[in-house]
Amino acid sequence: MEKITTPPLLATLGEAARSLGLGLTKVKELVAKGELRSVKLGRARRVRWTDLEAYVERLGGQQQP
Repeated sequence: MEKITTPPLLATLGEAARSLGLGLTKVKELVAKGELRSVKLGRARRVRWTDLEAYVERLGGQQQP
């Protein structure tokens, strides 16, 4: 029988930070400001991978001074 594995739908804040190339403190700041959406599961805070991708897409649309 073949084992089917699916990628995780949620990332820890640490995984999100590594994925974005940022520090954990910066990711926590983005979450607190509402710039990066997250969900709370009990006491755990998680970020959907789709929200990480959406955040990066929004960065691409920002004007640089």
